[in-house]
Amino acid sequence: MMVNRLWSKDYIFVCLTTFFMFLNYYYLLVTIPIYLIQDLQGNTAQAGLLVLVFYIAAIAIRPIAGKWIESFGIKKVFLASLILYLGAALMYFFTTSLISLMILRVIHGVGFGMVTTTAGTIVANLIPQNRRGEGMGYYGLMMNMSMALGPFLGLLAINKWGATIMFVVSFGSVIIGTVTGLLISIPKDVRKVQAETRLKKKGLNINELIEMSALRVSLVCFFFALVYSSIVSFVSVYAEELGLTEVASYFFIVYVIALIISRPFTGKWFDQYGANVIIIPSIISFAIGMFLLSQANGAFMFLLSAAFIGLGWGTIFPTVQTIAIAIALPNRRGAATATFYSTMDLGIGIGSLIVGILGAKIGYSSLYFYSSFFALAGLIVYYYLHGRVSRSIRERVRAFELKKAE
Repeated sequence: MMVNRLWSKDYIFVCLTTFFMFLNYYYLLVTIPIYLIQDLQGNTAQAGLLVLVFYIAAIAIRPIAGKWIESFGIKKVFLASLILYLGAALMYFFTTSLISLMILRVIHGVGFGMVTTTAGTIVANLIPQNRRGEGMGYYGLMMNMSMALGPFLGLLAINKWGATIMFVVSFGSVIIGTVTGLLISIPKDVRKVQAETRLKKKGLNINELIEMSALRVSLVCFFFALVYSSIVSFVSVYAEELGLTEVASYFFIVYVIALIISRPFTGKWFDQYGANVIIIPSIISFAIGMFLLSQANGAFMFLLSAAFIGLGWGTIFPTVQTIAIAIALPNRRGAATATFYSTMDLGIGIGSLIVGILGAKIGYSSLYFYSSFFALAGLIVYYYLHGRVSRSIRERVRAFELKKAE
C-alpha cells in the first residue's frame, strides 16, 4: 500500500460498499413505516417499534463484531456481514405480518451493525496516516449522499410502483454493495497487525469499547437524534397526511443540497473559530426548521423546512462527530467513533418509538411544533455538556497536535 496514495482500488470499493449499504438503510427507513401501515394494516406506534428494534440490534452487535474481528480476522467477519445483510434484504419479499417483519428488522439490524463496524475498520486501515482527515471526509460523504438518495428512491418506489418493486430496488442496491465489498482486498500488513492483536488481547473489557472522553459530546448528539428521529422515520407519513405525497420524496433532496452548500463554509469556520460558532446557529436553524414543518400547509413551506433542518442537523451531526474524535487520544479514536455512532443510533431508536406513540395521539403537526422548542432547549444541553469547555478542549487538542509535529 503506497504511503501517500488515497484513491486506491480498495478504498474506492469500500466507499462504494458503504454508499450502497447506507442507501439501502435510508431507503427502508422511510418506506418500512408506510409498508407496515398500508400493506400490513399496522399503526405508527408499531412502526416506531420496528425502527427501535433495528437500532437495538445494530447497537448490541457492534462491540461483539469488534471482538469477532480480533478473534477471527476482519476478512471473515466482513464476509459474514455481507452475506447476512444480503440475506435480510431478500427476506423482505416474504414478510406478511408484523411479527415476521419485526424479526427481520432485528436480523437486518445485526447485519447493518456488522457491516458498518467492519467497513469502518477497513477504511481506517486503508487511508494513509497523513491523509486521514481527507480520506474520512470522502468516506463520510458517501453516507451523506445515500441519506438524500435513499429516501428519495424509496418514497418514489413505494408511491409509484408499490411494495414489491420497492423491495426489488432494495435488494438490487444490496447486491451491488455486496459485489463491491467482495472486491475489497484486505492488505497483508493489516491482517498481520490483527493476528498480533488476537494473540495479545483476551476477554471483553467495557472500557475498551466506550471512549469516556467522547461520551459527553456524544450525549449532545443523542439529544438532537431524539428530534431527528421524527424526520427520518415519519416525515413521509406526515407528508401523506398533508396531501404532499408527491413532494415528500424531494424533502431529503432539498435537505442534502442545503447541507452540501453549507459544508465548505462550516468546515472552515469550525477550524478558525471553534465549535460554538458553528453549533449554536445550527441548533437555532434546526429548531426553526421543525417549527416551519409543523406549520406547513403546502409544498413551499414543507421544502423550506427541509433546508433549515439540513443546515441544522446536517451541521450538528458532523461537527459533534469531529469533536468526539478530536478530543480522544489517537489510539482511542476508533472507540470514540463507535461511542458516537452507538449513542446517535440509540437516540434515533428511542426517539422513533416515542414519536410513533405521540404522533398517533397528538398528530404530527403538534408533534413537530413541540419538537421545535425541544430542539431549542438543546442550546442549554450543549452548553452544559460541551459548550462551556469547548475553548479549553480546542486548545488542548491544538497543543497535542503541535507537540506531535515537533
